[in-house]
Amino acid sequence: MSGKRDRQQLLGHVPLFSACSDKELDRLARHAEIVEFAAGDTLMAEGQPGQEFFVIVDGEVGVTSGDKTLAKLGPGAYVGELALLDPGPRTATVTALRDTAAVLLGSREFYAAVDESPSLARKLLAGMAHRLREVSGPPAT
Repeated sequence: MSGKRDRQQLLGHVPLFSACSDKELDRLARHAEIVEFAAGDTLMAEGQPGQEFFVIVDGEVGVTSGDKTLAKLGPGAYVGELALLDPGPRTATVTALRDTAAVLLGSREFYAAVDESPSLARKLLAGMAHRLREVSGPPAT
């Protein structure tokens, strides 16, 4: 899975990009690349500034914070979406548990795609709001 169409399909399944048209997904996919990690490689380290977003294509990654395991993620899962919008410190460490391939979209490439299509920014904001509602849970009563 290395073609632009494959990258486009993977990005289309990410909630952040759920409101994007095929044309906008194509624009993002043109700026994305496939990267490979060997088992044991670190995709991102907790506390370090982030600038990359990954969608897992094949393999498995572990997500940890401190000494606590938060999740094991496989194909279709994604990590690092906040880094596209803010280069602040990573909130977790992500490590390849076995050989892993992922779609990589860096913040620089992400903003290049947004600059090419200002309507993309509105849709991404809607996607981010949806994601925040998802992780925040229902309002307290």
